[in-house]
Amino acid sequence: MISIIVCIAQNRAIGYENKLLYWLPNDLKRFKQLTTGHTIIMGRRTFESFPKGALPNRRNVVLSRQVDAHFEGAEHYSTLEEALSGCRPDEDIYIIGGSTVYEQAMPLADRLLITHVADTPDKADAFFPIIDPSVWRETNREDYGTDEKHQFPYSFVDYKRI
Repeated sequence: MISIIVCIAQNRAIGYENKLLYWLPNDLKRFKQLTTGHTIIMGRRTFESFPKGALPNRRNVVLSRQVDAHFEGAEHYSTLEEALSGCRPDEDIYIIGGSTVYEQAMPLADRLLITHVADTPDKADAFFPIIDPSVWRETNREDYGTDEKHQFPYSFVDYKRI
């Protein structure tokens, strides 16, 4: 199963200057719960954005065209197709960014696990592809309002390929 997991703004923005746009504790908990014990695939810049390097208790896979690149605690592949061919058929795989990797993975993914944030940021330089309703069907939604730790309303929405 190939899943894409991402937090996006109303304008599909996902990042600015290689940083997440939102710090939502419940989104981070959901991410950790869903991906722990599984394989996560990401681009080089996403990996480099992690303050402590490879995420623990997960198989970290980094995509980079730099042949001699080394990523501590992670496997390196040149393309998404190579990385996926290095995975077992029964493996749960989570695509975790960035925008180029999301774009490449959209035609291959079985489901989308999206945190939709009810906000449009002032600045963004990375965006998620359009979620085409003729390809994706919403299967689950949990809506949340603001609180002391969450500045904007948000929703956890799962989509399955039709």
